Amino acid sequence: MIYTNITTIKDFVILGFPGLDPTYYGPVSALLFLTYLFILVGNIFILAFVGFERRLYKPTYMIFCHLAMNDLLFGTVTLPKIISRYWWDDKMASFGACFTQMYFVHSLGAIHSLLLLIMALDRFIAVFLPLKYPVLITNNNILIACGFSWIGTFIRMMGVVFHALSLPYCNSNIIVQCYCDHISITNLACGQNVKYVQAVAVGLAMFSLLLPLSFIIFSFISIFIIVLRIRNMEGRYKTLSTCTPQLLISCLYYLPRCFVYLAHAVGFSFSLDIRILLILLYSLLPCAVNPIIYCFKTKDIKDILMKKIKNTKVGIKQVSH
Repeated sequence: MIYTNITTIKDFVILGFPGLDPTYYGPVSALLFLTYLFILVGNIFILAFVGFERRLYKPTYMIFCHLAMNDLLFGTVTLPKIISRYWWDDKMASFGACFTQMYFVHSLGAIHSLLLLIMALDRFIAVFLPLKYPVLITNNNILIACGFSWIGTFIRMMGVVFHALSLPYCNSNIIVQCYCDHISITNLACGQNVKYVQAVAVGLAMFSLLLPLSFIIFSFISIFIIVLRIRNMEGRYKTLSTCTPQLLISCLYYLPRCFVYLAHAVGFSFSLDIRILLILLYSLLPCAVNPIIYCFKTKDIKDILMKKIKNTKVGIKQVSH
Protein backbone atom coordinates (compact mmCIF):
# COMPACT_ATOMS: atom_id res chain seq x y z
CA MET A 1 0.00 0.00 0.00
CA ILE A 2 1.30 3.48 -0.88
CA TYR A 3 1.08 6.12 1.88
CA THR A 4 1.19 9.86 1.34
CA ASN A 5 2.29 12.60 3.73
CA ILE A 6 -1.11 14.28 3.45
CA THR A 7 -3.48 14.20 6.43
CA THR A 8 -7.06 13.75 5.28
CA ILE A 9 -8.69 13.64 8.73
CA LYS A 10 -10.21 16.93 9.87
CA ASP A 11 -12.17 15.70 12.88
CA PHE A 12 -12.11 12.73 15.25
CA VAL A 13 -15.06 10.80 16.65
CA ILE A 14 -14.84 10.00 20.39
CA LEU A 15 -16.39 6.55 20.60
CA GLY A 16 -16.30 6.13 24.39
CA PHE A 17 -17.59 2.70 25.39
CA PRO A 18 -18.31 0.80 22.14
CA GLY A 19 -20.63 -1.78 23.73
CA LEU A 20 -22.71 0.65 25.80
CA ASP A 21 -26.41 0.50 25.02
CA PRO A 22 -27.92 3.93 24.20
CA THR A 23 -30.46 3.31 26.98
CA TYR A 24 -27.67 3.88 29.52
CA TYR A 25 -26.24 7.06 27.97
CA GLY A 26 -28.21 9.25 30.41
CA PRO A 27 -27.17 7.43 33.62
CA VAL A 28 -23.54 7.19 32.45
CA SER A 29 -23.34 10.90 31.65
CA ALA A 30 -24.96 11.73 35.01
CA LEU A 31 -22.44 9.51 36.84
CA LEU A 32 -19.53 11.13 34.98
CA PHE A 33 -20.95 14.60 35.75
CA LEU A 34 -21.20 13.77 39.48
CA THR A 35 -17.62 12.46 39.38
CA TYR A 36 -16.46 15.72 37.78
CA LEU A 37 -18.41 17.74 40.36
CA PHE A 38 -16.80 15.71 43.15
CA ILE A 39 -13.33 16.34 41.68
CA LEU A 40 -14.03 20.07 41.33
CA VAL A 41 -15.44 20.56 44.84
CA GLY A 42 -12.85 18.37 46.59
CA ASN A 43 -9.74 19.81 44.98
CA ILE A 44 -10.91 23.45 45.02
CA PHE A 45 -11.69 22.99 48.72
CA ILE A 46 -8.14 21.74 49.40
CA LEU A 47 -6.59 24.62 47.45
CA ALA A 48 -8.76 27.21 49.23
CA PHE A 49 -8.37 25.63 52.67
CA VAL A 50 -4.56 25.49 52.52
CA GLY A 51 -4.48 28.94 50.91
CA PHE A 52 -6.47 30.55 53.74
CA GLU A 53 -4.88 28.65 56.64
CA ARG A 54 -1.45 30.12 57.34
CA ARG A 55 -0.73 27.24 59.74
CA LEU A 56 -0.65 24.97 56.68
CA TYR A 57 2.02 26.96 54.84
CA LYS A 58 4.39 24.01 55.08
CA PRO A 59 6.26 22.00 52.39
CA THR A 60 4.03 18.91 52.71
CA TYR A 61 0.87 20.94 52.11
CA MET A 62 2.49 22.83 49.25
CA ILE A 63 2.93 19.45 47.53
CA PHE A 64 -0.70 18.55 48.30
CA CYS A 65 -1.77 21.81 46.63
CA HIS A 66 0.19 21.00 43.48
CA LEU A 67 -1.38 17.53 43.41
CA ALA A 68 -4.84 19.05 43.91
CA MET A 69 -4.23 21.48 41.04
CA ASN A 70 -3.03 18.59 38.85
CA ASP A 71 -6.11 16.49 39.68
CA LEU A 72 -8.41 19.45 39.07
CA LEU A 73 -6.87 20.12 35.66
CA PHE A 74 -6.88 16.45 34.65
CA GLY A 75 -10.59 16.11 35.44
CA THR A 76 -11.32 19.33 33.53
CA VAL A 77 -9.30 18.21 30.51
CA THR A 78 -10.89 14.75 30.22
CA LEU A 79 -14.42 14.69 31.64
CA PRO A 80 -16.40 17.54 29.97
CA LYS A 81 -15.99 16.07 26.48
CA ILE A 82 -17.03 12.52 27.41
CA ILE A 83 -19.95 13.93 29.44
CA SER A 84 -21.17 15.90 26.41
CA ARG A 85 -20.63 12.82 24.24
CA TYR A 86 -23.25 10.88 26.24
CA TRP A 87 -25.43 13.79 27.37
CA TRP A 88 -25.85 15.63 24.04
CA ASP A 89 -24.39 13.05 21.63
CA ASP A 90 -21.53 15.49 20.95
CA LYS A 91 -18.97 12.95 19.80
CA MET A 92 -16.95 15.10 17.35
CA ALA A 93 -13.58 16.61 18.27
CA SER A 94 -11.55 18.74 15.88
CA PHE A 95 -8.08 17.62 14.86
CA GLY A 96 -6.44 20.42 16.88
CA ALA A 97 -8.67 19.91 19.94
CA CYS A 98 -7.88 16.20 20.04
CA PHE A 99 -4.12 16.79 19.93
CA THR A 100 -4.44 19.51 22.57
CA GLN A 101 -6.30 17.13 24.85
CA MET A 102 -3.65 14.46 24.25
CA TYR A 103 -0.92 16.95 25.16
CA PHE A 104 -2.50 17.84 28.50
CA VAL A 105 -3.53 14.26 29.36
CA HIS A 106 0.03 12.97 29.07
CA SER A 107 1.63 16.11 30.52
CA LEU A 108 -0.54 16.03 33.64
CA GLY A 109 0.04 12.29 34.07
CA ALA A 110 3.84 12.75 33.95
CA ILE A 111 3.66 15.75 36.30
CA HIS A 112 1.63 13.69 38.77
CA SER A 113 4.39 11.06 38.90
CA LEU A 114 7.03 13.73 39.53
CA LEU A 115 4.95 15.31 42.30
CA LEU A 116 4.65 11.89 43.96
CA LEU A 117 8.44 11.58 43.68
CA ILE A 118 8.88 14.95 45.44
CA MET A 119 6.39 13.88 48.09
CA ALA A 120 8.32 10.63 48.71
CA LEU A 121 11.58 12.59 48.92
CA ASP A 122 9.97 14.92 51.48
CA ARG A 123 9.05 11.96 53.74
CA PHE A 124 12.40 10.21 53.17
CA ILE A 125 14.37 13.25 54.36
CA ALA A 126 11.93 13.84 57.25
CA VAL A 127 12.58 10.32 58.58
CA PHE A 128 16.27 9.82 57.76
CA LEU A 129 17.59 13.39 58.10
CA PRO A 130 15.24 15.06 60.59
CA LEU A 131 17.80 17.64 61.72
CA LYS A 132 18.51 18.75 58.16
CA TYR A 133 14.86 18.64 57.09
CA PRO A 134 14.09 22.32 57.89
CA VAL A 135 17.12 23.36 55.81
CA LEU A 136 16.67 21.01 52.85
CA ILE A 137 12.88 20.97 52.59
CA THR A 138 11.64 24.55 52.63
CA ASN A 139 8.60 26.10 50.96
CA ASN A 140 10.84 27.80 48.39
CA ASN A 141 12.70 24.59 47.55
CA ILE A 142 9.43 22.69 47.15
CA LEU A 143 7.97 25.43 44.94
CA ILE A 144 11.10 25.36 42.76
CA ALA A 145 11.03 21.54 42.48
CA CYS A 146 7.31 21.48 41.68
CA GLY A 147 7.73 24.38 39.24
CA PHE A 148 10.45 22.52 37.36
CA SER A 149 8.18 19.46 37.25
CA TRP A 150 5.39 21.46 35.59
CA ILE A 151 7.50 23.53 33.21
CA GLY A 152 9.96 20.77 32.26
CA THR A 153 7.17 18.29 31.52
CA PHE A 154 5.12 20.77 29.47
CA ILE A 155 8.20 21.51 27.35
CA ARG A 156 9.12 17.82 26.99
CA MET A 157 5.59 16.81 25.97
CA MET A 158 5.64 19.32 23.11
CA GLY A 159 8.22 17.07 21.47
CA VAL A 160 5.94 14.04 21.85
CA VAL A 161 3.00 15.91 20.30
CA PHE A 162 5.04 17.33 17.40
CA HIS A 163 6.46 13.85 16.78
CA ALA A 164 2.89 12.50 16.52
CA LEU A 165 1.91 15.43 14.29
CA SER A 166 4.68 14.48 11.86
CA LEU A 167 2.63 11.41 10.87
CA PRO A 168 0.00 11.56 8.13
CA TYR A 169 -3.52 10.67 9.26
CA CYS A 170 -5.52 9.04 6.51
CA ASN A 171 -7.11 5.97 8.13
CA SER A 172 -10.24 5.83 10.30
CA ASN A 173 -11.06 8.87 12.44
CA ILE A 174 -12.68 6.93 15.33
CA ILE A 175 -10.98 7.26 18.74
CA VAL A 176 -11.78 4.05 20.62
CA GLN A 177 -11.36 5.66 24.04
CA CYS A 178 -13.12 8.17 26.31
CA TYR A 179 -10.57 10.88 25.50
CA CYS A 180 -7.75 11.51 23.03
CA ASP A 181 -4.51 9.84 24.07
CA HIS A 182 -1.31 9.11 22.17
CA ILE A 183 -1.86 5.44 21.38
CA SER A 184 -5.49 5.98 20.28
CA ILE A 185 -4.54 8.83 17.94
CA THR A 186 -1.38 7.33 16.44
CA ASN A 187 -3.22 4.05 15.78
CA LEU A 188 -5.14 6.07 13.19
CA ALA A 189 -1.96 7.28 11.46
CA CYS A 190 -0.59 5.77 8.28
CA GLY A 191 2.97 5.43 7.05
CA GLN A 192 6.10 3.53 7.95
CA ASN A 193 7.04 5.59 11.05
CA VAL A 194 3.93 4.85 13.15
CA LYS A 195 5.54 2.08 15.21
CA TYR A 196 8.67 4.18 15.77
CA VAL A 197 6.68 7.20 16.97
CA GLN A 198 4.66 4.97 19.30
CA ALA A 199 7.79 3.25 20.65
CA VAL A 200 9.44 6.59 21.46
CA ALA A 201 6.29 7.80 23.27
CA VAL A 202 5.94 4.53 25.23
CA GLY A 203 9.63 4.67 26.19
CA LEU A 204 9.27 8.22 27.53
CA ALA A 205 6.05 7.29 29.34
CA MET A 206 7.71 4.29 31.03
CA PHE A 207 10.64 6.50 32.05
CA SER A 208 8.25 9.09 33.53
CA LEU A 209 6.34 6.36 35.37
CA LEU A 210 9.05 3.92 36.49
CA LEU A 211 11.78 6.35 37.61
CA PRO A 212 9.59 8.02 40.27
CA LEU A 213 8.03 4.66 41.17
CA SER A 214 11.47 3.12 41.79
CA PHE A 215 12.42 5.83 44.28
CA ILE A 216 8.97 5.78 45.90
CA ILE A 217 9.24 2.01 46.52
CA PHE A 218 12.81 2.41 47.81
CA SER A 219 11.89 5.28 50.14
CA PHE A 220 8.83 3.61 51.70
CA ILE A 221 10.62 0.26 52.16
CA SER A 222 13.46 2.15 53.88
CA ILE A 223 10.97 3.99 56.09
CA PHE A 224 9.24 0.72 57.06
CA ILE A 225 12.60 -0.79 58.02
CA ILE A 226 13.35 2.22 60.23
CA VAL A 227 9.86 2.02 61.79
CA LEU A 228 10.34 -1.67 62.64
CA ARG A 229 13.59 -0.80 64.44
CA ILE A 230 11.82 1.67 66.72
CA ARG A 231 11.13 -0.13 69.99
CA ASN A 232 8.64 2.38 71.33
CA MET A 233 5.17 1.62 69.89
CA GLU A 234 4.13 5.25 70.21
CA GLY A 235 7.22 6.29 68.23
CA ARG A 236 6.42 3.71 65.56
CA TYR A 237 2.88 4.96 65.22
CA LYS A 238 3.93 8.60 65.10
CA THR A 239 6.57 8.00 62.41
CA LEU A 240 4.26 5.82 60.32
CA SER A 241 1.29 8.19 60.64
CA THR A 242 3.28 11.05 59.09
CA CYS A 243 3.77 8.90 55.96
CA THR A 244 0.29 7.30 55.71
CA PRO A 245 -1.34 9.93 53.44
CA GLN A 246 1.61 9.88 51.04
CA LEU A 247 1.59 6.06 50.94
CA LEU A 248 -2.16 5.91 50.26
CA ILE A 249 -1.95 8.55 47.51
CA SER A 250 0.99 6.77 45.82
CA CYS A 251 -0.71 3.36 46.00
CA LEU A 252 -3.95 4.77 44.62
CA TYR A 253 -2.08 6.17 41.62
CA TYR A 254 0.36 3.33 40.86
CA LEU A 255 -1.28 0.03 41.92
CA PRO A 256 -4.19 0.06 39.42
CA ARG A 257 -1.81 1.03 36.60
CA CYS A 258 0.65 -1.73 37.52
CA PHE A 259 -2.23 -4.24 37.66
CA VAL A 260 -3.40 -3.37 34.14
CA TYR A 261 0.14 -3.38 32.72
CA LEU A 262 1.05 -6.69 34.40
CA ALA A 263 -2.22 -8.31 33.31
CA HIS A 264 -1.44 -7.29 29.73
CA ALA A 265 2.17 -8.52 30.05
CA VAL A 266 1.14 -12.02 31.22
CA GLY A 267 -1.41 -12.34 28.43
CA PHE A 268 -4.58 -11.71 30.45
CA SER A 269 -6.89 -9.77 28.16
CA PHE A 270 -9.94 -7.69 29.04
CA SER A 271 -12.84 -6.89 26.76
CA LEU A 272 -12.56 -3.50 25.05
CA ASP A 273 -15.22 -1.89 27.26
CA ILE A 274 -13.65 -3.24 30.47
CA ARG A 275 -10.20 -2.04 29.38
CA ILE A 276 -11.53 1.47 28.68
CA LEU A 277 -13.39 1.44 32.02
CA LEU A 278 -10.22 0.41 33.91
CA ILE A 279 -8.21 3.18 32.25
CA LEU A 280 -10.92 5.69 33.13
CA LEU A 281 -11.05 4.44 36.73
CA TYR A 282 -7.32 4.52 37.41
CA SER A 283 -7.09 7.95 35.76
CA LEU A 284 -9.98 9.60 37.63
CA LEU A 285 -10.24 7.72 40.94
CA PRO A 286 -7.15 9.43 42.47
CA CYS A 287 -8.51 12.84 41.41
CA ALA A 288 -11.72 12.20 43.34
CA VAL A 289 -10.34 10.34 46.38
CA ASN A 290 -7.15 12.33 47.09
CA PRO A 291 -9.01 15.28 48.77
CA ILE A 292 -10.63 12.79 51.19
CA ILE A 293 -7.19 11.40 52.07
CA TYR A 294 -5.84 14.93 52.63
CA CYS A 295 -8.71 15.74 55.00
CA PHE A 296 -8.99 12.56 57.06
CA LYS A 297 -5.48 11.10 57.00
CA THR A 298 -3.45 14.29 57.52
CA LYS A 299 -3.33 15.34 61.18
CA ASP A 300 -3.00 19.12 60.74
CA ILE A 301 -5.84 19.43 58.21
CA LYS A 302 -8.05 17.03 60.19
CA ASP A 303 -7.46 18.90 63.48
CA ILE A 304 -8.17 22.32 61.95
CA LEU A 305 -11.31 20.99 60.23
CA MET A 306 -12.62 19.40 63.44
CA LYS A 307 -11.94 22.60 65.37
CA LYS A 308 -13.82 24.70 62.80
CA ILE A 309 -16.76 22.26 62.81
CA LYS A 310 -16.95 22.39 66.63
CA ASN A 311 -16.79 26.20 66.61
CA THR A 312 -19.57 26.30 64.02
CA LYS A 313 -21.76 24.00 66.14
CA VAL A 314 -21.15 26.17 69.23
CA GLY A 315 -22.03 29.30 67.25
CA ILE A 316 -25.28 27.73 65.97
CA LYS A 317 -26.27 26.68 69.52
CA GLN A 318 -25.58 30.19 70.88
CA VAL A 319 -27.69 31.78 68.12
CA SER A 320 -30.56 29.31 68.69
CA HIS A 321 -30.56 30.12 72.44
